[in-house]
Amino acid sequence: MSEQEIARNDAAARSPGRLAEFVESPKVQRLIVALILINALTLGLETFPSVMARAGGTLHLIDQILLGVFVLELALKLAGHGRRFFTSAWNLFDAVVIGIALLPSSGAFSVLRALRVLRVLRLISAIPKMRFVVEALARSLPGLSSIGFLLLVFFYVFAVMATKLFGPQFPQWFGSLWGSMFSLFQIMTLEGWAEIAREIMEQMPAAWLFFLAFILLGTFTVLNLFIAVIVNAMQESTTPVEHKAVASSDDLKALREEVAALRRVLEGDGRK
Repeated sequence: MSEQEIARNDAAARSPGRLAEFVESPKVQRLIVALILINALTLGLETFPSVMARAGGTLHLIDQILLGVFVLELALKLAGHGRRFFTSAWNLFDAVVIGIALLPSSGAFSVLRALRVLRVLRLISAIPKMRFVVEALARSLPGLSSIGFLLLVFFYVFAVMATKLFGPQFPQWFGSLWGSMFSLFQIMTLEGWAEIAREIMEQMPAAWLFFLAFILLGTFTVLNLFIAVIVNAMQESTTPVEHKAVASSDDLKALREEVAALRRVLEGDGRK
């Protein structure tokens, strides 16, 4: 077998089948997105007792029909891609979401009925821009883990300080290490922190220094680092595409110059 035949066979093995191309075509994917939105609407309507009393059977029927369509889509993808289906993280994500919906939801498994809403998460895999955001978040996880550890150390240090400083007088907020960490988390979200600070400052006027330092360092510094890492990951995700575009334009320019030079040579030979 020649190298060209081997290359053609490899390309055919990597290329998706006709079924996969049909399912992943823009028209079919737009239909799937519309069905996911309809399914999200029906699942939301099921939370209203008055709606369920009037149209509960209809909503359940629509839900089962949409689930059948999603299973069919997944089966066509699997048939079209074959083993390559399992090499895509997004295909595995869809399979897990649909698999959860197929589990029994009665008896001991009744809690799984609430997990049917996970089907709405398929919008992430169906819309390319949402996939791009999720992939950028995944690439930022190593940086986020380092900042998360920094935030944990930050919380621990301030929780120990708060327990020792305010615990004896205000045990409802800072009576233990875990209670202090929970109260500091509330303060970091800027929810009700002023009431806590003012009550403590009535007995300890200098306590504002502690709360000011914690809020400035925790809320406005450490949390912004999370945002910076995510934004940097998204910028790095777009950079290779821009570089490829620049490289392709440079290659096209060089190719045009070579064609022009070859044309001049041929014209010179023609005159001779």
